[in-house]
Amino acid sequence: METEQYRLNNSEILFIYEARLCNPNGDPDDENRPRIDRKTGRNLVSDVRLKRFFRNYIMAKFGEDYIWVSTVEGRHVRADERLEKISKDRSPEDVLKTCIDARLFGATIPIGKGDKGTRGKSYAYIGPVQFTWGYSLHPVEVIDSSTITSIFMGRPEEEEAERYGTIGKDWRVYYSLIAFYGVVSGHRATSTKIKPTDIMILDNLLYKSLILDATTRSKIGHWPHLYLRIEYSHPDILIGDLRKYIDVEFNKDKPIRDLKDIRLNFNQLMTIIDKYKNDIKQAFVYESEDFEKEYQFRKRMGEIIGENNVEPLPHDVRIDASLLRL
Repeated sequence: METEQYRLNNSEILFIYEARLCNPNGDPDDENRPRIDRKTGRNLVSDVRLKRFFRNYIMAKFGEDYIWVSTVEGRHVRADERLEKISKDRSPEDVLKTCIDARLFGATIPIGKGDKGTRGKSYAYIGPVQFTWGYSLHPVEVIDSSTITSIFMGRPEEEEAERYGTIGKDWRVYYSLIAFYGVVSGHRATSTKIKPTDIMILDNLLYKSLILDATTRSKIGHWPHLYLRIEYSHPDILIGDLRKYIDVEFNKDKPIRDLKDIRLNFNQLMTIIDKYKNDIKQAFVYESEDFEKEYQFRKRMGEIIGENNVEPLPHDVRIDASLLRL
């Protein structure tokens, strides 16, 4: 395959979503409490959690075969067993051909089995799409946890079925408006053989997965408000973390419980976009009804780089299983 097929320009991503009365990202080392920056009171969310929404949505809609970091028939398995499920001859190339998350985010793929108790050799692909950790644009309040218990019966064939119980904590935040920054590296696109439609699938399904996958007891309450991807005209430019150009206003004496309790000012961001407008090829925007009403983000982008250069999401592309493969 020709390398040129996989050459992309650089892009930058800004993704803002809310989490209401839920746990955006629990810390397993701290009773699964929401991750909090103790100095600032801001909610932290790992990039792994964000990508898990996307992966879970693909698996639920199209099956686990299209995701590298997944299960095998519902079981969590070692990477070498996952590879055997995908490729009979254990070829890392087959992983890239089959699994869209490997092409987007990269993958560590075993290429040899080690001796008993040791790890074999592996090949690491660095994906062109990378996200920083997300953080809330304001301090958050954690709801005092209630203790939750679950009771299960023993096997019914036992003469006296024994009861088994588990006790845990139910940690949540009242409200968190979370922002992520991401980069699509044109220079690294060739290493995983990513194709332009893979980026279109990411554009369409990342924010959608937040709606449709975040429906478990601890995650229900998520909703996307803004997804922006700025594509540049060449692979040698990046503005940098777009979140630092957002000014956030809120009443420090009033609890934050809703989007209307926060005021975002995008003037700095629009100024920096105007500075780089000659290097911007196109922008792709999803904004919620609340965001469009309050901020008219896509309209403001169009006034700077031209309406024809701002495409509302989703892309007009039919995503089926065949599109997920090379």
